[in-house]
Amino acid sequence: MQLQDLVVKEDVFDLMYEPLAGSNLTNLLRLWAQNRFYIAPRYLPRLLYALTLSTVLSPFRVAESVKFGPRIRETELSHHPVFIIGHWRSGTTYLHNVLSQDPQFGYCTTFHSVLPGAFMVGEHSLKSIVAASIPDKRPMDDVAMGPDLPQEEEYAMGAFTPWAYYNGWCFPRGMRFYNRCVTMENLPGAAAAEWQSSYHYLLKKLTLLWKGRQLVLKNPANTARLSLLLDMYPEAKFIHICRNPYHVFFSMMKFMVRVLPRYCVQRPPSTDTMAAMVLDVYHSLYRAYFEQKDAIPEGNLVEIRYEEFLQRPLAEMERIYSTLGLAGFPEQRATFQRYIDAQGSIRTSSYDLDEATKQRIHDRWQFAFDAFGYPQ
Repeated sequence: MQLQDLVVKEDVFDLMYEPLAGSNLTNLLRLWAQNRFYIAPRYLPRLLYALTLSTVLSPFRVAESVKFGPRIRETELSHHPVFIIGHWRSGTTYLHNVLSQDPQFGYCTTFHSVLPGAFMVGEHSLKSIVAASIPDKRPMDDVAMGPDLPQEEEYAMGAFTPWAYYNGWCFPRGMRFYNRCVTMENLPGAAAAEWQSSYHYLLKKLTLLWKGRQLVLKNPANTARLSLLLDMYPEAKFIHICRNPYHVFFSMMKFMVRVLPRYCVQRPPSTDTMAAMVLDVYHSLYRAYFEQKDAIPEGNLVEIRYEEFLQRPLAEMERIYSTLGLAGFPEQRATFQRYIDAQGSIRTSSYDLDEATKQRIHDRWQFAFDAFGYPQ
């Protein structure tokens, strides 16, 4: 498969994937204003759907604030979180799914990420609606989806605040601006503080929901936010997973070409522009990671490779638990093995990158090839 083969027929009435639909109404209006109220006419059904659903959900958010607000504010994270980091398409989802089999951990589910402002009061009345509105599998790789399966909380953050990476996938004209939300650099002065406040609120909600369990959270964008996270959770644990950069590039392009047209309310960029965005975000994300990772206390960071995790998942899981000082691996070994066996063999797409594209990747990401030790 080559880049030119990554073409998806667009259906502007496909509302199933629209992440704006679960957004706080105030935040949705902020995003719209931030983009100068421009919506491509063909995508008006998506905007109307998002506005309607956000409005309908407002009473649930109010009810949750009234019923649970004081308890959420009083909740403390008795365990600092475990953060799974690494660029998108590097195996973070598979690692998250395996680790979440351990019952000592809580996590953000798809239901939580879709309706982050109402999941505590909407468990019985709204979850079935969410379940009916999401596909059985992700469109880019056929990985199973479901309301109770682990999900990255960056989607939830996009519903709380404009300062979230995926907002750029909904508003592609501003994608370069929203890409800055990965590193949280060159944004308005209050952006980082708002992000931290919103993020901590979400984690307090999840902690309350999971009755104080330690949270294990997967969010690729957090790879570049170590300083912000350590400011809030100085003893947090980090699991970084990397993958061959060439494979990351192609898989990310497949991801964007298939998913972005399902999210956007403005015309998506060309494949060439998407490729430039992928190159830029990867470079910014890992520049920040390498600059900040030494601030993580000794024993709180473990780095693994996707390829090795696929080959010997239990051995790598044991190394993760041992390095981070997490208890319970021997007791959970059989649980992990059953889950891994149930997944069968992980299949990855074959691809054919022309020499010009490979050279472009190499030139932009050489520092990562060198740091991770992948052949160039």
